[in-house]
Amino acid sequence: MTQSPPVKVPKSPSPRLAIVVLAFVGIVVSLMQTLVVPLIPQLPLLLNTTSADASWIITATLLAGAVITPIAGRLGDIFGKRRMLMFSLISLVVGSVLCALTDSMGLMLVGRVLQGLAMGAIPLGISILRDELPREKIGGAVATMSATMGVGGAIGLPVAAVIAQSADWHALFWASAGLGIIAIVMVFVVLPESTMRTPARFDGVGAAGLAAGLMALLLPITKGADWGWSSLLTLGFFGASVVILVLWGVFELRVKEPLVDLRVSARPRVLFTNLASIAVGFAMYAMTLSFPQLLMAPSSTGYGLGLSMVQAGLALAPGGIVMMALSPVSARITTWRGPKTTLLIGGVVIGAGYVLAFFLTTNVWQVVTASMVIGAGIGLSYAAMPALIMSAVPQTETGAANGLNSLMRAVGTSTSAAVMGVILANMTMTVGDLAVPTMEGFQLTFVAAAGAAAAAIVLASLIPRHRKAVPVNVHVSSEPARV
Repeated sequence: MTQSPPVKVPKSPSPRLAIVVLAFVGIVVSLMQTLVVPLIPQLPLLLNTTSADASWIITATLLAGAVITPIAGRLGDIFGKRRMLMFSLISLVVGSVLCALTDSMGLMLVGRVLQGLAMGAIPLGISILRDELPREKIGGAVATMSATMGVGGAIGLPVAAVIAQSADWHALFWASAGLGIIAIVMVFVVLPESTMRTPARFDGVGAAGLAAGLMALLLPITKGADWGWSSLLTLGFFGASVVILVLWGVFELRVKEPLVDLRVSARPRVLFTNLASIAVGFAMYAMTLSFPQLLMAPSSTGYGLGLSMVQAGLALAPGGIVMMALSPVSARITTWRGPKTTLLIGGVVIGAGYVLAFFLTTNVWQVVTASMVIGAGIGLSYAAMPALIMSAVPQTETGAANGLNSLMRAVGTSTSAAVMGVILANMTMTVGDLAVPTMEGFQLTFVAAAGAAAAAIVLASLIPRHRKAVPVNVHVSSEPARV
């Protein structure tokens, strides 16, 4: 009697090694958010363009990252999460090399879009952890992966500033390309392809509709201050986004295999988590935008601390380190009391950090302390969100669900950038030949961010604590069939 050869099962990586690799990937991808921040004052001269056009170098990356996250997650569910993770990192490397080789505004814009498309790696990494790790390891691993979204941005600011000041500015992009290549090799060597798939047809029409709707929504949010909030261009884009997203929603409810299952997304546990994600994203970016300006403001303003870009970045780096350091703490809280409690605590801590910032900003150590408290709250909140999402959706849809949650955070950060930008641009004082924000302007941004933290607490309190079992419509076993 002839026996059939045994089915080979991909060997799962060491949980610790998988977490290290995916956390490194998350940090590398998140670095793209702050990579060019030290170059902002010089970009018009470096690219031979206007200040308004140069701002697209940052805007394009944020928009591309927001659009790709739910699409990459769904593609990962269908075609393989590791495969899409590799594509994300390849996009980062290609975009980095393109930026490193050009002084052209057009090519630089293309390169930055390609770098932004790598943001899909973070929800993909979270989904890989759920597929590959033992159940008892998932909580801490997901908390660590989520924290990289803030850690990369916090660490990237001083590192980018040092490189920009000590070498040719193109070195920033060669460095990001090198990090991308290292990440690709690590993923290829360590991580197997997940056997958990959703055998479905990719919803191309839904992807195009979502991309168009998000672009129409986020573009005026990020550029409204330049265009004018009451201009026909801004209002036209907002109106178009409403029409496109409503039509997209109707289409997604009718199509057999949608890009985003809106019925699942409407479950209270998912819906209120995503709404809270917008509020937390808003609160996070307020610190990113206001604290560096406060630290670098000249002392002649009466409140400024007069730090250089490198010094300001180094002062804020501990906040990012705290986000990562609290990952095991957030996992323990989630295990003990559930992810809802973790999110509630995170919102309270963020709010407390902004209260500190409102009253204590006369010394560098006070700003550093406030940033660390806010960073702790963000770390707790970001760690809780994927746990809430994954407990409410089938395992075969975790990529798309985590991608949508990451998108909600991006909507929050984009909105925060617009609101904080308007506040700081309209509440200014003249120091020499420069117009700088007033202390009242900074305090108003802290109040707005604390209000966002309060909104996150309210929304988190509405999340149902106990869930019903989630039916898994499609299950692909990772073990060989037994006879």
